[in-house]
Amino acid sequence: MLLRRGIEQFNAGAFFKQHETLEELWRTESRPIRRLYQGILQVGVAMYHLQRHNHHGVVYMLTRGPRYLQPFAPTCQGVDVADLLQSASLALSSAQALGPSRLDEFDWRLAPKVRWVGDTHR
Repeated sequence: MLLRRGIEQFNAGAFFKQHETLEELWRTESRPIRRLYQGILQVGVAMYHLQRHNHHGVVYMLTRGPRYLQPFAPTCQGVDVADLLQSASLALSSAQALGPSRLDEFDWRLAPKVRWVGDTHR
């Protein structure tokens, strides 16, 4: 299943790969659920930008991605959307506080993870 694979890639920090996987899922889906996939994808892309120290990309994607996710909170298709929204917000606040010149100081423990409903492993 593409959603599970994309989330596994996301959580492993393989943000470019998760983009490719979830983009395939997002592009082939015509129902509104495609926005959930797009939101997860964009939060992952934000983390990819963070790895590359692209402040604008981080802020833009951590602002845009959650907008797609919000209608699906608190949970959808087994994904803990509320948790992802909260962790994306924390990552955004941290990146904004660090600014463009200090992104290398980002605390990666704040990086969002996609949790499954009932997942207690943090």
